[in-house]
Amino acid sequence: MKDLQNILKFTKLLNKFRQIERVIRSNGGDRLENDVEHSYQLTMLAWYIISTQKLDLNLDLVIKYSLVHDLVEIYAGDTYAHTTDRELKKSKIKREEDSLIKLESEFKEFPEIFELIKQYESKSDLEAKFIYALDKIEPILNIYTSSRKTWKEKNISIDMIIDIKKDKVKFDPEVEKLFYKIIETLKEEEKDLFN
Repeated sequence: MKDLQNILKFTKLLNKFRQIERVIRSNGGDRLENDVEHSYQLTMLAWYIISTQKLDLNLDLVIKYSLVHDLVEIYAGDTYAHTTDRELKKSKIKREEDSLIKLESEFKEFPEIFELIKQYESKSDLEAKFIYALDKIEPILNIYTSSRKTWKEKNISIDMIIDIKKDKVKFDPEVEKLFYKIIETLKEEEKDLFN
């Protein structure tokens, strides 16, 4: 049965996605969070914010963007926002483009997913901009509410967070407001959270 084989192949791909580790600890423990956990949390946060803030966004599209936004990391790997590895930063776009090409060739029967990835990457609509911006603050929310030690371990300061995120959160005004509220909270607890 060809359909079953394709389903099994796609399931294997999703399992590879689960193997992509991020820098943030899962629930404050010793294990690192993976891309599937991150994507799920981003999806739920997006749904929650859109619903509770009554945002005029296409929820179906937002959910799809949040589920596929990092799929290219299956072959490209995750690039930590604060990495000091210049080559890794420099090669990020190329690695992700190559990964997308590889994924498209492996799953020709599912073109919708690749169109969504391209739309997300180009930030072609309000929904893509919302998820792009929210993706930049989800790790802050995650660290603050769980491990609270990643910033100390990685020697990250509030100023570093602001510098790397401020232009990215501007893509969505609601997310940008939320970002600066979070920053206010972090500043109130700076001694406990940062070196």
